[in-house]
Amino acid sequence: MPYDAMNGESDEALLAAYAAGEQAAAGTLVQRLGPRAFGHAHRMLGDRAEAEDVAQEALLRLWRAAPGWREGEAKVSTWLYRVVSNLCIDRLRKRRGGAVDIDDIAEPADPAPGAEATLQGRARVGALQEALNALPARQRQAVVLRHLEGLSNPEIAGIMDLGVRAVESLTARGRKALEGLLAGRRAELGYDDD
Repeated sequence: MPYDAMNGESDEALLAAYAAGEQAAAGTLVQRLGPRAFGHAHRMLGDRAEAEDVAQEALLRLWRAAPGWREGEAKVSTWLYRVVSNLCIDRLRKRRGGAVDIDDIAEPADPAPGAEATLQGRARVGALQEALNALPARQRQAVVLRHLEGLSNPEIAGIMDLGVRAVESLTARGRKALEGLLAGRRAELGYDDD
């Protein structure tokens, strides 16, 4: 099947097509899911290179799982988020004692035209990443999946292998902790000007 014709297919259908030998299906899935896997890993780890490694490893695991994939058991995207989350948690555990230097965190390009707005945007992103890094890993994972990735609580519950109420609790505690960590920095980050 040509690449363009595959764009309208579901993730599950594309994975089944890849398992059946359609290489173009893998390309479509990488374009669709790769940026999401990288973005989630980057927000969890705060390190671009590590996030690239995690996203690549998660996609490799998806290709290995393709032949045995059973449609209807899980969404491909949910499965992939779970693998990315687990890989990130493993990496966070390994570097438990070391903190990531804020200056080493790659900042996304800010489309704001002025230098002041650009600097303020970077300070805000850095402060959020710093605050996220201060959260316990499970709270960080729940907050990132809910508020930065935009997933629903049931999807997060599937990824984290928890009940929906536990996800709600983790998310609420994480949000409250973030508010506390960022509360004293409103003026410094320019939120009093907004």
